[in-house]
Amino acid sequence: MTDTDVVKKGRQSRLRRWIQFGFLGWAGVSTLWLANSFRTQGVSRAVLQNSPTVSVHDRAETLEFSPVPASSKAALLFICGSGVAAPAYAPLLRPIAEEGHAVFVVKLPYRFAFLESQKQAAVARVSHTIAQHPERSNWVLAGHSLGGALACRVILGAPTPISALVLIGTTHPKQQDLSALTLPVTKVFASQDGVAPVAKVQANKALLPPNTRWIEIQGGNHSQFGHYGHQLLDGKPTISRAAQQEITRSALLEALAGTQP
Repeated sequence: MTDTDVVKKGRQSRLRRWIQFGFLGWAGVSTLWLANSFRTQGVSRAVLQNSPTVSVHDRAETLEFSPVPASSKAALLFICGSGVAAPAYAPLLRPIAEEGHAVFVVKLPYRFAFLESQKQAAVARVSHTIAQHPERSNWVLAGHSLGGALACRVILGAPTPISALVLIGTTHPKQQDLSALTLPVTKVFASQDGVAPVAKVQANKALLPPNTRWIEIQGGNHSQFGHYGHQLLDGKPTISRAAQQEITRSALLEALAGTQP
């Protein structure tokens, strides 16, 4: 090997190292950005604490808001979106407990539930929560984003005492045909949602019952259904997070009211 070959090989080796360092740096920055985008933001500590009217329990599988005293047999099961921590939904959901309905926020395994086995475990958590509360006879099942997809699985799985279904910020169902469901279904979506865009939401309309209630939030986006950062690919909202969540909460409360005798 000539001196020229040695110099050339050394340059190629250095270049490969710089490329590797560059890739590792890009991967590290991307991971940190992604983690930050799903980080719970803007949630007051008081929303996650007990009060004279609401008892809060942060368990391994669920975050629970229970009205004090319990005044309704109707309860809400809400499945988190992928990557979103349960406390990020507290400002949306705690006021429902203040209205007298118990709320159970179902956490996803490892927050993202990437694997099929983890998705199945999330579905099992719903059934487990219902089984632990035989005093509840009317359940409204809801989910945001991937949580909506998992809610569809619950409905098509083993029989459960679900009285109504609310799908929020999700294009699901995609493969499952729920058009024959007889229970009330509500679909909440947002005009600026870049993760679950309106066109894709409406493309699956035939998979839902004909009497499904459709609620489009003008100016809302995907991330503002919870309290976390701006999600990748999401659109820019033109209404406040509080306004978007008020519309969403009203839809959930109406579904709960519809289960009452």
